[in-house]
Amino acid sequence: MSTAPQPWWIACAAGGMLALGAVGWLARELSAEPSAGHLRPSLFELLEEVRQPPAAPEPGRRAAPGPPSQRSWQSPLRASCTITDPGQRQRLQRLVGQVQTSPARVQIHPTNFGERFTRDAYGNPIDPTPQLVVLHETVYGIGSAINTFLTPHPRDDDQVSYHTLIGGDGSVVQVLDPAKRAFGAGNSAFNGRWVVTNAKVGGSVNNFALHVSLETPLDGEDEGPAHSGYSPAQYDALAALLAGWMETYSIPAEHITTHRAVDLGGERADPRSFQWSALQQRLQNLGALCRR
Repeated sequence: MSTAPQPWWIACAAGGMLALGAVGWLARELSAEPSAGHLRPSLFELLEEVRQPPAAPEPGRRAAPGPPSQRSWQSPLRASCTITDPGQRQRLQRLVGQVQTSPARVQIHPTNFGERFTRDAYGNPIDPTPQLVVLHETVYGIGSAINTFLTPHPRDDDQVSYHTLIGGDGSVVQVLDPAKRAFGAGNSAFNGRWVVTNAKVGGSVNNFALHVSLETPLDGEDEGPAHSGYSPAQYDALAALLAGWMETYSIPAEHITTHRAVDLGGERADPRSFQWSALQQRLQNLGALCRR
C-alpha cells in the first residue's frame, strides 16, 4: 500500500513549528535568570566566549625552567672583624673613594651590553638589582679586551663585556655602568639560580651579576691551567672595588664567585691562579668581611 504524498502546506507548517520552538528556546536561554545551584553557562555566555580571541598569558603564569644541577658555591672568604694591618686599611680606604669617583671610563659599543630586565622571557617579574660578583681574567692584555668591547658584534655568540677591568699596574677602567647588563657569562647559574631572558638560548647570571676582569700576566696568554698570578696592586684595586659594590648593593662576601664556578658548560677556568688569601686579607682590613 503506497503512502500518499503530504500536501506542501503540511511540511511548511511542521518546519515553522520547529523554527518557532528553536527561537523560543533561544529567547529563554538569553533571558533566563540563573537559579540557585544552576552553574551551566547561558548560550549568550558561550557565544561571547567563542567570539573572544584567546587571552595572552598573564605575567607570572608560565613557569620558567630552572638550571641544571651544579655544585654549590663554597666561598673561600671567611667572616672576620680583625684588622691585621692598620696601614693597609688606611691606604685601601683612600683607594675605595678613588675607585668609586674617578676610574678611567670607556664607552663600549651598544651591541656588547644590554639593559637589565625586570621580567624574564616567560613574563615573570625578576629583580634586576646586582646581587652577585663574578671574577674573570682577560687572558690577553687589557688593551685587547677594550678593543674587543669597542668592536660591534651583531652575533650573540660574539658579544662580551665586563663592568670593570683592572690592569696589571692596578689601574681601574670602568667599561660599563653597573646599572647595565654586561655579557660576562653566557650559559651560567649560581647556586641553582639563573634568569632566562631569551628562551632560545637558555639562562644566565648576567641579569643580576656584576663582572670584573683582571688583566692576565704575559706568561698566562695561553690555555695553560695556571700562570704567575696577579700583582699586589691588582688585589688592592679589586678589594677597593668589591668593598664599594658590597656596600652599595648589599652583596654578601658569599656572593663573590668566579667564572669557572658559574659556567655550566665546563669550558671556563678563569681567573686562573687567583689567591683568595690575598683578597681575604684586604677585604678583612677594610671591614668588608665583618658580620655583626
